[in-house]
Amino acid sequence: MDLWQIGPYTFRSRFLLGTGKFSSLEVQAKAVEASQAEILTFAVRRLNLDKPDEPNFLEMLDLSKYKLLPNTAGATTAEEAVHIARLARASGLSEMIKVEVIGDPKYLLPDPIATLEATRQLVREGFIVLPYCSDDPVLAKKLEEAGAAAVMPGASPIGTGLGILNSYNLQVIREQARVPVIVDAGIGSPADAALAMELGADAILLNTAVSQAADPVLMAEAMRDAIIAGRKGYLAGRIPKKAVASASSPTSGLPWGTAAKAE
Repeated sequence: MDLWQIGPYTFRSRFLLGTGKFSSLEVQAKAVEASQAEILTFAVRRLNLDKPDEPNFLEMLDLSKYKLLPNTAGATTAEEAVHIARLARASGLSEMIKVEVIGDPKYLLPDPIATLEATRQLVREGFIVLPYCSDDPVLAKKLEEAGAAAVMPGASPIGTGLGILNSYNLQVIREQARVPVIVDAGIGSPADAALAMELGADAILLNTAVSQAADPVLMAEAMRDAIIAGRKGYLAGRIPKKAVASASSPTSGLPWGTAAKAE
């Protein structure tokens, strides 16, 4: 079985699903089920932990099936991210945390310096840290060296659906990393998800591409299948690209085949 690990935890599914932006809790629950994801991420601020009587998505799910990955969405400084992570752990949600520190309000790009600072601090405090970052191989390596349990480079800005803008950088990150590489943000279609997995990503985290699809449940299934197909394609090893054609059937005895051999 093709299992993978984050810190001490082992998983079968390589699909991490965000839980925001769904039209209703009922649609969200059906999409989660269809995705077969084992890790669900959500903004700690969205849970209204100070208002326990208000409904939230956790009540719609059988939490024994999932590993929760709270995230620090909304943080704009390292200090805010650390505070949100501490709140999540104190509330008994999880010791695993996705660090998200946004440094640009228009394009929602992660702040590399604050992300690294927050990662270092939370690792010191014993968290299992998964930082969301840009597709910068140097930064990804520094986050790993800081103790990150995985690195989460974006394919493109959050919610854009632009897909993979820099496949070369993602390949470099994968080559260098000794921890899982989870492509996070910008995935828009099953083709994007499959390509990310073919490039060697260990897993995909997405939300908008499912929650904002015309049929979120069907899209969750499509993304699930694309991630599986992309992973199999990566393991199988694709043929090299060539500048000239190569016949798939024998050419001996054919006029053009004989001429080609003579040349």
